[in-house]
Amino acid sequence: MFCYQCEQTAKGTGCTIQGVCGKQPDVAALQDLLLYTLMGLSQVAVDGRKVDVSDREVNVFTVQAAFSTLTNVDFDPERFRVLIGKAATLRDALKATVKTAGGNGEWTGGAAAFRPESTVEGLVKQGEAVGLKSYPGDNPDILSLKHTVLFGIKGVAAYADHALILGQEDESVYAYVHEALAAIQRNDMGVDEWVAMALRCGEAAYKAMELLDAGNTGVYGHPVPTKVPLGYRKGKAILVSGHDLRDLEELLKQTEGKGISIYTHGEMLPTHGYPGLKKYSHFYGQFGTAWQKQVKEFADFPGAILMTTNCIQRPAAVYKDNLFTSGMVGWPGIPHIADLNFKPVIDRALELPGFQEDHVEKEVTVGFARNAVLGVADKVIEAVRSGAVRHFFLVAGCDGAKPGRNYYTEFVEKVPRDCIVLTLACGKYRFFDMDLGDIGGIPRLLDVGQCNDAYSALQIATALSKAFNVGVNELPLSLIISWYEQKAVCVLLALLFLGVKGIRLGPSLPAFLTPNVLGTLVKHFDIKPIGTPEGDLKAILG
Repeated sequence: MFCYQCEQTAKGTGCTIQGVCGKQPDVAALQDLLLYTLMGLSQVAVDGRKVDVSDREVNVFTVQAAFSTLTNVDFDPERFRVLIGKAATLRDALKATVKTAGGNGEWTGGAAAFRPESTVEGLVKQGEAVGLKSYPGDNPDILSLKHTVLFGIKGVAAYADHALILGQEDESVYAYVHEALAAIQRNDMGVDEWVAMALRCGEAAYKAMELLDAGNTGVYGHPVPTKVPLGYRKGKAILVSGHDLRDLEELLKQTEGKGISIYTHGEMLPTHGYPGLKKYSHFYGQFGTAWQKQVKEFADFPGAILMTTNCIQRPAAVYKDNLFTSGMVGWPGIPHIADLNFKPVIDRALELPGFQEDHVEKEVTVGFARNAVLGVADKVIEAVRSGAVRHFFLVAGCDGAKPGRNYYTEFVEKVPRDCIVLTLACGKYRFFDMDLGDIGGIPRLLDVGQCNDAYSALQIATALSKAFNVGVNELPLSLIISWYEQKAVCVLLALLFLGVKGIRLGPSLPAFLTPNVLGTLVKHFDIKPIGTPEGDLKAILG
């Protein structure tokens, strides 16, 4: 086993015995084999596009399967057996279609001709031979860039899958994913070509986030500032974690009139700002904080729990019987809802005691996405021009358990009172409930949304740059980013694709970046590791 795709990788170099995330060696091998099979499928898909063949089933399957290998998504060996088999079946069917259309239908070796074993045990052995270190080429910088692109693709795939659920997709995203996955098995591309491929991954990521934004806002409306109770009320309860708005909507519909309150956890907090979701009177509040605290927080929840998309951890015995998964999420022995019929979740909630009293500690306000912020753009612009607002900080990204993340808490605490903090993703839980006050009626802490709402934050920055007639890099804006998994990788690549410079990244830099690759990023984009809150603030503000 070798995996170093997340920020918490063992010893900062790689997990080799089992994953820090809980991934066992057999699952690691199965994920490696699935990716290898997807690379073969992608080789055929690339040839298909040369003769105008693009198969939607192949396109959709590719992003869903790649998403399943993202950190904390799927830990179920049997589900990977099925995915590997389907990838090979789709590949072979696509070969025939491409050949009929006049393309290359002859693949005699490698990923495009690979034959999967029929058992999990056999697949694990095959997977052990095609891991991250097996990719063609002996240049460590090229291997580093291949891994960067692969991890970025996983993030792109996640956002593309989320967008697809809401009716949004784009051929250019599918085409890039296939091209890049196929290229990983090539040995004829140089460092510069792989740098370009990584930036194109950022382009695909930006497009996927745009699609997801269109899906979220098109179906549920633009978020509006909304106060969310941090606590609970008496009665039966269901907790929803992850990222998926469609699953939440279906659950809200199916629980109407049943005396069950629906609560959010983790990255679902911003969903309270969507008009199409907040209209449900039994959609109540936020219970708990970030994903890495779920073992304790789920144990304290007296109702059923639904985990959508990613961020699942090994379930503790105390709540295992109350937990359900949906979408691409999976854990062995945990019931999976594959058809949006949440009756098992509802029945379990009705069996459990629920909360015995009302208890709300405080409220937080969400819903400051681009529409809400740009709706008061004239006020913001005037505050900057008058000197009332000196600087904006986007303090955003993933949270995690590894030491060093208190930096973000201390940074926000020390931000001067004439500055505004925008935030998004689960990194906000380091400071989301702080009362920072306001500047002329503009809150000093603005929750833009989930991790994919980096798109919304970029739209805000772009609008401000146009208003001030300067480039984004000339704005009084600094990005202080925390990363953990591969969606953060694709967001970072999107920022680089757009030419954003001066990003401060932490808590640690990715283990998959070689010194030369990191040097290239520093040279062209001025990326730098976080230091101390005091030192970084002084360097930024003077």
